[in-house]
Amino acid sequence: MDLLKDPGVLDRLGPLLSAEAAAEAAGAGMEAADLEQAVWVRLLEAGPAPAEPARWLRRAVRAEARRARRRARREVPYGSRPGNAGAAPEEAALHGEEHRALRSAVARLPGRCPELMRALLSPRDLTYREIAGELGISQGSLGPVRSRCLGCLRRMLASEVGAPGLRGRER
Repeated sequence: MDLLKDPGVLDRLGPLLSAEAAAEAAGAGMEAADLEQAVWVRLLEAGPAPAEPARWLRRAVRAEARRARRRARREVPYGSRPGNAGAAPEEAALHGEEHRALRSAVARLPGRCPELMRALLSPRDLTYREIAGELGISQGSLGPVRSRCLGCLRRMLASEVGAPGLRGRER
């Protein structure tokens, strides 16, 4: 029997497919309706009807969900490339100059501020507990020390960088 020529196929497999797709969609990072559609397309492309349609359908839903998860890991939107690789050369140069100025200002901070700021700006994304352990200070004192360091950094950068230009609202 050809599954696709059977008029009751949607009635029999539709609820099962909806339930399976709803269960797998969130983990795959896609809408359940999109997952359902992908499985129906896969069924159309499969050719001869599978011997056990319900079992095939469950496997197809999981396979499409895995495919969506792999695709999500590989695909990167244009605006979020690491290092801003897609930026114009001028933008990349300005961005690099800003980073150098920030690193230079952080290095000139007094006391333990350079260590603390490097830990806070670390790409490792450390927690307060990890930073406190790394620096050998109590976790409760990190907030006040961070506040003082940021205030000092703000004053230092304000003196080095001119006041921002008019943005159209000021007169």
